[in-house]
Amino acid sequence: MITICLCSIGYGQSKINSFLKPSDSLNKPRRNALVISQASLATLTLVGLDQLWYADFDRSKFRTTNDNSQWLQMDKLGHVYASYQLGRVGAESLNWVGVSQKDQLIYGATLGLSFLTAVEVFDGFSQEWGFSWGDMLANASGTGLYVGQELLWHEQRIALKYSFSRTEFAALNPDKLGNGFTEEFLKDYNGQTYWLSFNLNSFLKTDFIPNWLNFAVGYGANGMLTGSNDNLSFPNQDRYRQFYLSLDIDLTRIKTNSNVLKTLFSVFNTIKVPMPTLEFNGKNGAKAHYIYF
Repeated sequence: MITICLCSIGYGQSKINSFLKPSDSLNKPRRNALVISQASLATLTLVGLDQLWYADFDRSKFRTTNDNSQWLQMDKLGHVYASYQLGRVGAESLNWVGVSQKDQLIYGATLGLSFLTAVEVFDGFSQEWGFSWGDMLANASGTGLYVGQELLWHEQRIALKYSFSRTEFAALNPDKLGNGFTEEFLKDYNGQTYWLSFNLNSFLKTDFIPNWLNFAVGYGANGMLTGSNDNLSFPNQDRYRQFYLSLDIDLTRIKTNSNVLKTLFSVFNTIKVPMPTLEFNGKNGAKAHYIYF
């Protein structure tokens, strides 16, 4: 009985591993399923945003806004990150289908830019938000970071990553910064850090540095209760920028024959691995963290 169970588990894992293996040539059933799935998910997401999010705010004629000075630009980095990661997922999905690299970049890597442009148009018809050219530049930058590296090096030598720690600021303004971990993870800019993670061996070509070891440069901000200091409800905010130097791990460069692990490594490579970190900020100068996340 135990032998039968183990064989069944092994067979199931083998099927999953085979399913996750990228196709060597165009797999039309995979392509059709992927296109239908992505189109359906994008449509449902946009409809959901329109009905559940934008419906709470007054509609307006299409208008633009300049919010480039808000949140010490942390919101703009969020746009860069989202566009980069959505584009990466789009390209890797088409690689799984078996399309050419050219088509991966044209139709996959632009997924983030296309989706976030649609969201930005929704903002343009909202009295609360408005269409932001700064957001659009950030969206294009995220897509450009992915596409540019593929064209230049045919690999992602510089990964864009994210980390988050809860702060005391969300409780002071939960409407803006979130109420509970899930909302704060997305909305509390004080707890967010965005990282450029450089793979060392991709640049140095050494024999003694592990291929998975990265050097990361991070940016964050703190002391923010609203987008700017001119909010009369929260005067005298102690806002300052933070810069970080740390090590990191590129999970996608860990060697394995398992397509299941490769997929999991790709998913979790969006997040910065906690490491000893050196912080520089405009308030306290230099500060060392034994482990920073």
